[in-house]
Amino acid sequence: MAGVVIVGAGQAAASLAAKLRISGYDAAITILGEEPIAPYQRPPLSKAYLLGQMPLERLLLRSPEFWAEQRIELRLGARVEAIDRAARAVRFGGETVPYDNLVLATGAAPRRLSASIGGELSGVHVVRNLANIDAIAPALQHDARLVVVGGGYIGLEAAAVARKLGLSVVLVEATPRILGRVASAETADAIRALHVAHGVSIIEGVGITRIAGQGSVHSVELADGRSLPADLVIVGIGVSPETGLAEAAGLAIDNGIAVDTRGRTSDPFIWAAGDCASFPYAGGRLRLESVGNAIDMAECVATNILDAGRAYVPKPWFWSDQYDMKLQIAGLSAGYDHIITRRAEGYSVWYFRGESLLAVDALNDARAYMVGKRLIESGRSPAAQAVADPATDLKALL
Repeated sequence: MAGVVIVGAGQAAASLAAKLRISGYDAAITILGEEPIAPYQRPPLSKAYLLGQMPLERLLLRSPEFWAEQRIELRLGARVEAIDRAARAVRFGGETVPYDNLVLATGAAPRRLSASIGGELSGVHVVRNLANIDAIAPALQHDARLVVVGGGYIGLEAAAVARKLGLSVVLVEATPRILGRVASAETADAIRALHVAHGVSIIEGVGITRIAGQGSVHSVELADGRSLPADLVIVGIGVSPETGLAEAAGLAIDNGIAVDTRGRTSDPFIWAAGDCASFPYAGGRLRLESVGNAIDMAECVATNILDAGRAYVPKPWFWSDQYDMKLQIAGLSAGYDHIITRRAEGYSVWYFRGESLLAVDALNDARAYMVGKRLIESGRSPAAQAVADPATDLKALL
């Protein structure tokens, strides 16, 4: 039997394969991965792993014994070259691999700076996979000069790790402020202050014109004429969904591989899950880049391959560790019209549209995160004045 073939060997692939087996699927399950390593956690890469606090074996999502016991075949170290929809097979490493159902869990790739402005010089790095981190690690020497391009979570986490290791760090964000696309000004202010207190220099509202160097980077030139000396550069300017394989196969693409509410693509035998997939949401389409979405969507697709007929309902959550600060986010803040800030156990920012609670950013405030997440998932909204009052017992809002 051809069974289920999963393209991609990340969190979504691992979760989907495990869910299929737990749910009683007995046919073949094959995971095809480009990297030469079994599915592993990505969030610790740029934090605990880079700091040397987590060995490679602890990154692995499952033990080698798990894959063998569950009869899940890992075929790694090669790229899927094409999908033959008529034959229901993929071309992988020069071989043809047939499928009954194909799942695309191809993830996303980091955006890079073009070669014309120095994006391919030695010493210019992105942060996404194990190979990226292994390439960065030797350059993170005490007193080395790092320029981070991009003030999103990836860039900020990289800056935090570099400062812990004693590097000189300048972070450059082209838009007016850090986290401009994903968080309120209040959350950004708190995180900016944290980085400045740890010695990071943050430049906002100024783009870069080029990365200069002969073979390897030696400086970053800014649009306002400044030149920043640099021994290495980390580029964190977002990611793009990996849709090339799907697009070449003629599948519908819309901000990712377009799927229906059950995770099925425009081909009835092909599904998609995780960072690469966009799904119907609130009258439009949504694509989420998070571990939580990768797990939840993959498990939903697994049940639907088994004819559950279940619509995917996202329960967005996200976290970021920077220095001694844990930022936890529940919900989606897009479309908010006002916020409430709260200082009690920690600091939290509550996003509302009208009287409806949309999202919560909790900075070192696990209780605000937990309560906010439960409220959002149950469709309930607290009174704004109760949230703002530090004397309010948040658990009472439940």
